[in-house]
Amino acid sequence: MGINLKPLLEVKSISFQEIYGKKLAVDAYNVIMQFLSTIRFQDGRPLQDSKGNITSHLSGLFYRNVNLLKENIKPCYVFDGLNKPFKAELIEERIKRRKESEEKYKSALEEEDYEKASLYASQTASLTLEIIQESKEFLEAMGLPIVQANGEGEAMCALMAKQNLVFSAASQDYDALLYGSPFLIRNLNITGKRKIPKQKAYVTISPELINLNENLKRLGISQEQLITLALIMGTDFNPGIKGFGPKKALDLVRKYPSFERAIKEVNWDFEIPADKLFNYFMNPPENPPKKLEWGKIDEEKILKIMVDKHEFSEERIISQLNILKVEKKQTDLDKWI
Repeated sequence: MGINLKPLLEVKSISFQEIYGKKLAVDAYNVIMQFLSTIRFQDGRPLQDSKGNITSHLSGLFYRNVNLLKENIKPCYVFDGLNKPFKAELIEERIKRRKESEEKYKSALEEEDYEKASLYASQTASLTLEIIQESKEFLEAMGLPIVQANGEGEAMCALMAKQNLVFSAASQDYDALLYGSPFLIRNLNITGKRKIPKQKAYVTISPELINLNENLKRLGISQEQLITLALIMGTDFNPGIKGFGPKKALDLVRKYPSFERAIKEVNWDFEIPADKLFNYFMNPPENPPKKLEWGKIDEEKILKIMVDKHEFSEERIISQLNILKVEKKQTDLDKWI
């Protein structure tokens, strides 16, 4: 879910050519949930094999990474850990909303309102342990590094970017900026159009690059003030202060630059103390790896997972893998020219 910093940020639309050769730390849970929510049939059902196993995540991970690797973009995938001391209430709320969406989805199907059914179905997506494990196995077969976070994946992504292990964090959420990632890439997919929910209209989507330092300078605030602003607006760990939107929160942290002074100006009556959350964003308990290694694609394992186990088209999978072979040969050739 994350915090909505969009109204305050200046973003730059970019092409894949502009991040050619870059290493990226991808928020795995975020991107897999995106695939589970969006890669569905018209009536809202997820992609499945004949045994009823969900395969939306595999389809998304395969074609997304083929497109990235074709451009010599090097993703590594960061998975959330179990140490999430502040998220129990949020998880309960998500389970409640998912159940409500399931009921609405069933009602929409009975009414044969497939547009509503598709909308509600996307809100029922659940990231199971089986899907997580299979995603890791598949990504390793693609030759991509897997990084296991202690807690929040976005925190690990941000620290990896801060330590120059990667160029940028990649996530649809903005939280990596709160953890200090110097850059954030959103919409890490091929440029295209996305349907606006409940409307017969589409919006053009392209990858976006957000430069943290440039935005802080433009807003006239520090990293500490950005975190304070986020806590006042509401994060994954706490509800927002009633009456505070982006502009009002920004005005407050500009007027009172210190965290302690700004928090005194609002009615913070939540269970988790504000200073605990502030310190968590400032110093997340994550230890990035010393180095990252990209390996060779294991075609046999990919075919075993996608074709033998889940009945994807062998012809289509091999066709995409062959494209990568051609691109790799060209990339290797370019190194010698």
